[in-house]
Amino acid sequence: MARTSKRGRDAGSGQFIKIEEAKRRPKTTTIETIKVGPTKKRKK
Repeated sequence: MARTSKRGRDAGSGQFIKIEEAKRRPKTTTIETIKVGPTKKRKK
């Protein structure tokens, strides 16, 4: 099962914003659920 994360996004500009800000401005923002993939391991 893929992990998910909630992100706020401004509907006009498309920029990510804080979820608290998105909840304050529901007419001009959306809260999206984004899949978070596995982290990549760094080569040494």
